[in-house]
Amino acid sequence: MYLIQPFMKTFAFFLLFVCSFSSVFSQYDNIQPVEIGVDFDAKLGELKPIWAFWGYDEPNYTYMKDGKKLLTEISELSKVPVYVRAHSLLVTGDGEAALKWGSTNAYTEDEDGNPIYDWTIIDRIFDTYIERGMKPLAQIGFMPEALSTKPQPYRHHWKPGADYDDIYTGWAYPPNDYNKWAELVYQWVKHSVARYGKEEVESWYWELWNEPNIGYWRGTTEEYIKLYDYTADAVKRALPTAKMGGPETTGPGWDKAEAFLRTFLDHIISGKNYATGETGAPLDFITYHAKGSPKLVDSHIQMNMGSQLNDLAKGFEVVASYPTLKDLPIIIGESDPEGCAACSEDDYPENAYRNGTMYSSYTAASFARKYDLARAYGVNLKGAVTWGFEFEDQAWYAGFRDMATNGVDKPVLNVFRMFGMMHDTQVAVSGDLEYDYKKVRSKSVRENPDVNALASVGEDGASVMVFNYHDRDDLEVAASPVTINLKNIPAQKVLVNQYRVDQEFSNSYSLYKEMGSPENPTPEQIKALEQAGQLQLFTSPVWMNVTDGNLELSLDLPRQGVALFKLEFEE
Repeated sequence: MYLIQPFMKTFAFFLLFVCSFSSVFSQYDNIQPVEIGVDFDAKLGELKPIWAFWGYDEPNYTYMKDGKKLLTEISELSKVPVYVRAHSLLVTGDGEAALKWGSTNAYTEDEDGNPIYDWTIIDRIFDTYIERGMKPLAQIGFMPEALSTKPQPYRHHWKPGADYDDIYTGWAYPPNDYNKWAELVYQWVKHSVARYGKEEVESWYWELWNEPNIGYWRGTTEEYIKLYDYTADAVKRALPTAKMGGPETTGPGWDKAEAFLRTFLDHIISGKNYATGETGAPLDFITYHAKGSPKLVDSHIQMNMGSQLNDLAKGFEVVASYPTLKDLPIIIGESDPEGCAACSEDDYPENAYRNGTMYSSYTAASFARKYDLARAYGVNLKGAVTWGFEFEDQAWYAGFRDMATNGVDKPVLNVFRMFGMMHDTQVAVSGDLEYDYKKVRSKSVRENPDVNALASVGEDGASVMVFNYHDRDDLEVAASPVTINLKNIPAQKVLVNQYRVDQEFSNSYSLYKEMGSPENPTPEQIKALEQAGQLQLFTSPVWMNVTDGNLELSLDLPRQGVALFKLEFEE
């Protein structure tokens, strides 16, 4: 009896533990069938290619081997020109690439203080874009060493894990001569017109600086506004039809960022122009950032899409409150799950979502809600820049926020390939669905999974992107059964192509782990990884008959999986 009693106590404790553990995860493991309705007659307007925008900190990666390869792939996945935004295009230096650093040496001065312009590296960067049919979202910054009011120290040598404030050196300060700065901008735009032609440069976007409400700008708000006035005036003098915008602040969900954005927009409307003395300043588009906020919960990643959507919505609200500005294009200059692409998962374990399907499914779900938010606020969302490119000659799958590693595409890039196959007109998605943009904004995705869709139609076909997203990364759960009821299909027969991004399909990272995560993959392994990194069909294309305009599709979609049904109409 004395031996049995301790055993029974231990067994009872074990049962209690198991039941408690099960109850914790039962809320995540409640797999229910999902029915989604798509009505191709319920047109919502243009499905703008807001996803066709990319950006990165390190401009000198642009023309390196893997940079060129990735830019080629990005350009080829889109039927519209892709816009590219890069930092440090006016920074002084020898063009060496490093994390969160870049330089072009576009501006120096002789011993008498006379300007010396050298466009060699900038041309090399922009040529790489233009050759691929891409276009610059030309960021005017940062401050050349000879113009900085506090030039030393100038070059930083930041590494992941170091204090982020270490990057804010002499390039972040206001100019010691606003007229010299304006002349630099004027000469750059004039040179661009001479090199690429007026019509081409008219299609670009020019903007000033990056996140001037935090350490990227070591001046005051008024000094940034003064710099904007001089910059915009110089751009317009060089090319009156050029598109000029700003202010590229951090997310307006933060009070100080909202205040900066409003102060800037107030000046655009009614402030005294520092450069011309007139009222207001030219503004052709508005920019700000929107970021999520992942963290570790019980040693597992928990994303926070709600934080990103709150930034988006607050900015839309601000812009919509200005009657004379609310119809201007809005470009979200950085729109990502968090804020530092070069902060690898080794030093920031909450960033370990980046190699696999959590990043790809987050991307599908968040872009769907960007469309919803813009429509709800009645604003003109032009683009949302994905701040994730590539990091040359780094370890394989090092956990940077990038689209490819050592020339091998990650799963997230395949979601953009799916976006590239969407059609031009968005149509309504309905059903008894767990989440809409309001709930995700307020609560993120904490309970049941977010199983939903983005749908579009064109003259010759239609497309439905279905995603199964959850904020938690540690959930080993069954796939969700999904039925898609399509209505008012304008064809009697359709060819259905199903593409998939999940643990098994379009996923080089899964294959890399199966290989044992080799530090130096063999040429044969690299070839296999490259193939696995491409977008793959889930099954062979299938011809299906349409009955009275209706068609039912079904699938079992794994957690963090994304499927694209591309329908081709029979003539």
